[in-house]
Order: sequence, then structure tokens, then C-alpha cells
Amino acid sequence: MEVLPTRTWNGITIPAAGVYQIDQNHKRLGFLAMHMMVSPVRGEFAEGEASVVVAEDPLASQVTCTIQAASIDTHVADRDAHLSGPDFLDAENHPAIEFRSTGFRMRTQVDPIFSWARLKAGTAGRAPHDPLQPDGSFTKFVMDGLLTVRGVTRPVSLECEFGGVGHDPYGQDIFGFHGSCDIDREEWGLLWNVALEAGGVLVAKKVRIEIAGEMIRQS
Repeated sequence: MEVLPTRTWNGITIPAAGVYQIDQNHKRLGFLAMHMMVSPVRGEFAEGEASVVVAEDPLASQVTCTIQAASIDTHVADRDAHLSGPDFLDAENHPAIEFRSTGFRMRTQVDPIFSWARLKAGTAGRAPHDPLQPDGSFTKFVMDGLLTVRGVTRPVSLECEFGGVGHDPYGQDIFGFHGSCDIDREEWGLLWNVALEAGGVLVAKKVRIEIAGEMIRQS
């Protein structure tokens, strides 16, 4: 029997169980950090692979990702060389940044906008809006995992959103997602910094990780 590319779970359409690989033409493996305490600098890694094994129980699915540290790109060559060097990623000795998931959790916190809508509906004499119905809130989840940078492995939790399923122009089954989390880079040994005369530091300790893309079902 042919395996259907989609199925229904908790009222939403999700991918069928199977192995999916990230589309190299539709991906973002990136980050954001504050510079001089006043302006955000965005960067990304041009080379990286990600795989999702979608399980029969979606919350038992597994994600792995490997990124080439030397492929960092912030659109400033000198800065990229510094970030990939021994002060930061030390790509020569630690060429890969790796992530593997350890579990998924449905997001239990309701967005304030849904609470407001529910209250408004109730006060208007209508049935209160249920934020856990399939109106988009079901698509949000937390992906727990282990992130390895510069040989140091520590737990992280990404706030993620499932973007839906579909077919690309080549007839391939795909689904989309995006996720992010904030980390303290010093916990992974990225300690370099410069104190500013006016106070603060040149490079913020907090870094936001951003990952997004389209996953293609493998035949």
C-alpha cells in the first residue's frame, strides 16, 4: 500500500512518517548577536545538513543537524575570519557544529493574543475562543536537544513552529518549519570580548540561534 504523504494529528495536517532532508536552496542556519551593545549583526552558515526522521508519534521524531563552522558568513570578510578563528569557533580544530534532538513538547503557554481574543469573545456573549483548536496555536512546539560547539556539548531548547506541508514544483513532498533559541556563548567556551570605555562589551554574550527551511521527503 502506498504511504500517504500526509496525515491528520490533533486536527492539523502533518507529514507522513519517514525521512526528510533539508532543501539546500531553502534553508537558514543562522544567528543574531548584538554589536557594541546597540546594533544587531546577523550571520549564517552556507554549508550545513539537517535530517528529520518523522515518527508515527510526531513527538517521538528525531532531528540531526551538522554545520560547517568555516562556512560562516556575516558579509564582512575580516569579521568572518575572526569568528571562524581560534577566538571564537576555532573551525580548524572543531570543523563541525552539531545538534541532535532529545525530545519534542507541545507548547503549553498560550500566546497573549489568544487569551485576549478568548476574553473578548466571552464578554461579547459569544462562545469563548479556544486557543488550542487548530487555528495555528497547535503548530507551536519546543524541541529539546544537545548543541555541540567547539567540542562542548550543552542542552538547548528551541521554540519552533511547523509551517505546513505541500509539494514543491518538482512534485516532491515537503514541509516547512522555523525555530530559534537564545544561548550564552560563553557556556560553549566562546569567551573573547573587548570592554567598551562607555560600559558594556563589544560582542554580546547572548546569541540567538535561528534555523528555518523546507524538508524534502526521501524516496
